[in-house]
Amino acid sequence: MAIQNSINTNIGAFVALQNLNQVNTKLDKVQNRVSTGLKVNSAVDDASSFSIAQGVRGNLKAYEAVSQGLSNGRGVAAVTLAGATAISDLLGDVQKKITEGQNAGNTTEQQSILNSDFRNLVAQINTFITNATYNGRNLLSAASTSINVIANVDGSTLTIRSNSNFAFHSSNLGAQNISSTVAATTALSALFLATASINTVLGNLGADTRTLTFQDDFVSKLVDATSEGLGSIVDADLAKESSRLQALQVQQQLSVTTLNIANGNSRNLINLFQ
Repeated sequence: MAIQNSINTNIGAFVALQNLNQVNTKLDKVQNRVSTGLKVNSAVDDASSFSIAQGVRGNLKAYEAVSQGLSNGRGVAAVTLAGATAISDLLGDVQKKITEGQNAGNTTEQQSILNSDFRNLVAQINTFITNATYNGRNLLSAASTSINVIANVDGSTLTIRSNSNFAFHSSNLGAQNISSTVAATTALSALFLATASINTVLGNLGADTRTLTFQDDFVSKLVDATSEGLGSIVDADLAKESSRLQALQVQQQLSVTTLNIANGNSRNLINLFQ
């Protein structure tokens, strides 16, 4: 079938222009993927994939909040554990003073000095309790309560137990003195109770800290896995996109050349009338 030559309708130019427009559209998409690194930038690119990706991004933000909550809980536990460990070490010094105070060979002056040292050590225990505060929370004070820390995006929580019971034994120890061997013996009994209590505190804090650490590590792995899944949905394969970009640039040049040739056909009609 012969192609009609017309100055009003340039079919060849129309076809070439359509091809050029299609190539330009594809080229724009590929350039956008290369510049952003994403194959799905909006719902226009892929409505279902974009919707899924947005939901995944929401979960990732929620995981960030969970991780922050767990880190805050670990901070409270770490400070409390540091305070409890310092108290446990100090109780060893208190026991030494009490044992020295039980020596019947002490002079009155020596007993008084030992009692003064004992009182200072006990006062230091209370200072440790007061200072074991993180972000306004103290798990060693008499008024402390357990802390519920968010553990997952479903709202589930982990509990860091209060250790307020030690404050009672610390107060009982603080009411003692070693001004005499008899008083020192009584103080030793109070010390044993305080020591048993702080050992329980250390056990509780150690277990709670490990639980928080395990959960924080698990959430971190969930974030990595979720991020990987998100990447498989929206990330562009830059190696492939680079190849496509080069191919489309060649097609674009050829389409422009074809369009110029088609437009030249109309000018050739002038020669027919010379």
